[in-house]
Amino acid sequence: MKTYDTMSEAINDLQQRGYDHDFNLTDDCLECVQKNNRLKADEFEIDEVYRFEGETDPGDENVVYAISSSSKNLKGILVNAYGVYSDSLSAEIVSKLHKHLEK
Repeated sequence: MKTYDTMSEAINDLQQRGYDHDFNLTDDCLECVQKNNRLKADEFEIDEVYRFEGETDPGDENVVYAISSSSKNLKGILVNAYGVYSDSLSAEIVSKLHKHLEK
């Protein structure tokens, strides 16, 4: 897996490698607004994960996920604050995202 100094560097490289959609977390799935698609936990894979600490506050961490879905023919990026999961997110989504952070 590659190493990046900044979050923008990671995002730019992933976009150049075809991860060209933006994903957002919803209560029970990932949503790709550009394609009007919603992916349940069993409909996507997490290909790569990168963690970044804030420059001024080490507690201000973000995670960049490279996500793919072969069934929907989508590749994209999810950016999320590390460790801050809304209680309303489904257990399946939280588990899948968190599992990849522990590697």
